[in-house]
Amino acid sequence: MFCQDIISISASANVCLQFFPLHDLISISFVLTKEKYMATLNILYEDPHILVCVKPHGIATQSKSIRYPDMVSLIKNHLAKASGTSRKSGAPKSIGSRTPGSAEPYLAVIHRLDQPVAGILVFAKTPAAAKDLNKQLQNQGFGKYYRALVTNAPSEEEGTLEDYMVKDARTNTSRICSAKENGAKIARLHYDTVPDHSRLFSTVSGSSSSVDISLSSQSQECHETELEIHLDTGRHHQIRVQLASIGCPIVGDTKYNPELTGNKGWQTIRLCAYKLDFKHPVTHKAMHFQLEADPA
Repeated sequence: MFCQDIISISASANVCLQFFPLHDLISISFVLTKEKYMATLNILYEDPHILVCVKPHGIATQSKSIRYPDMVSLIKNHLAKASGTSRKSGAPKSIGSRTPGSAEPYLAVIHRLDQPVAGILVFAKTPAAAKDLNKQLQNQGFGKYYRALVTNAPSEEEGTLEDYMVKDARTNTSRICSAKENGAKIARLHYDTVPDHSRLFSTVSGSSSSVDISLSSQSQECHETELEIHLDTGRHHQIRVQLASIGCPIVGDTKYNPELTGNKGWQTIRLCAYKLDFKHPVTHKAMHFQLEADPA
C-alpha cells in the first residue's frame, strides 16, 4: 500500500528498550485528504513472534474502511514485503505465520488505541504468541502507561479515579453512570502529576514536540497539567471520560473537552500511550518500551 519502513530496532527479548527520543521514533507524516494519504511505519522491535511499533495520531489501529490505511494494513504490508525480500535473499524467515487458507501474513491485534491517540502497540505474528499475549492482557500482565496534557489540575497531585461507565454505540461515546445502570462497567485508573522538566508534551506554541502540532487557542489560555496515567481497566474512552469528569479534560479532545465539543476541525489530542511492559510470549523475558519525555 503506502508503507515505507523508517526504523526497525531489533534486540534480544531481555533488553529493555527505553528512553528513545521521540523525534527518532515518530517520523510519521501524513496528509488526510480525499486524494492523498501518506504514512510511514515505525517499528521499535520485531522478531518471528511479535512486532512492537508506534501508532501516530489520526491512524486507526484497525478499521473497516478501505479509504485510508490503518496500522494492521501497514504492518501486513511490511510483513509481505519482508517475506518477499527474505525469500529472494535466502535470509532466515522472520515474518511469522500465514493466515490459514490465505497468502496474507498472520497478524493479531492484542490491544488498541483510539484513532486520535498516539502510542506504543504490540501485535502478535503467530497464533501461539497471540494466545499468550491475550492471556497476559486478561490477567493484568500488561503495564500500560499514558501521558495526558489536561486543562486545569486535579485537586490532588496523585490519586485514583474509580467510576462506572457505559458506552453509547450510537454516538461512539462513553459516560459515567451508576453501578445499577444496564451495561455499566467498573473503570479504574491511577494518575500522578508529571514535573515540568519531565513533560512529554510541549505547552508553548511553536516549540518542538514530535507528537505535537500547533496548540489551539484554548490550550494557550488555560493552565495545563501533564499527568502520567496507569490503567487498571480498559474501557472505551476511559481516560478521556474520567479526566473530563473531574474538570481536567484533555487538550485537543473534541469529544469530551467542553471547550472543543463544537469544533468540527482537526485537533491533535494530547494523549499518548508512552510506555508498555509485558513478557515475551515465547521466552517469557521482560519487555519494556518507553518513549522519552521532552524537556520542558
